[in-house]
Amino acid sequence: MSSGPVRPPDPGARLDGVAGRSDEEVVAELAAVIAHRVRSRSKELGISSSELARRTRLSRAMVSKIENAQGSPSLLTLARLAEALEMPVTSLFRGLDEERDALYTKAGAAPELARPGTRSGHRYQLLGSMRGPAKRMEPMLVTLTSEEEVFPLYQHPGTELIYMLDGEMEYGYGGATYAMAPGDALQLDGEVPHGPVKLPVLPVRFLSVTTYGAPPGEDQPPRTAGH
Repeated sequence: MSSGPVRPPDPGARLDGVAGRSDEEVVAELAAVIAHRVRSRSKELGISSSELARRTRLSRAMVSKIENAQGSPSLLTLARLAEALEMPVTSLFRGLDEERDALYTKAGAAPELARPGTRSGHRYQLLGSMRGPAKRMEPMLVTLTSEEEVFPLYQHPGTELIYMLDGEMEYGYGGATYAMAPGDALQLDGEVPHGPVKLPVLPVRFLSVTTYGAPPGEDQPPRTAGH
């Protein structure tokens, strides 16, 4: 291990594999990733190094070495760190040799979902949905070509962002109504009843993006929301 701090890698970047590298380089890189995770999570929770040492029952000097990538913590130490920082042990290694899924949807290839009004010229296209713990967002392209159907109001978990692309619509949210035209955006709490109430100019197209949050360490996929 080097005597000085090792600059942590970009947490979002995928690091190179261990092939062709020395043991010292691999250990240094692993220590840098752990150090970055410990510092960033401590900052997020507002925990000082002294408090982290108290929670983990480690010496202040040992915590300092871990935070500066100057030590190789044992499995027991990693378990104590994870518990003190209220995060899964695996999160301490996030960013190391990590493959990230990406969803690519060609124009016109998005699957269509059945929603109230589908048979009356209402089209709902899911633009992608990650699986497992990565499922934190649901983007959908909505196309409305008829106003004959009575529009239902929806309620669902998460926060929704609506961005108008074409046409005009009046969108209800709780006791308020918003006039939406191309370029307009509306962000709302999904738990409050909401939905289109009038379509002055057809066709209407808008992008709906619903995001879901979960406490650190909880990898529960959200329910699919209707629009």
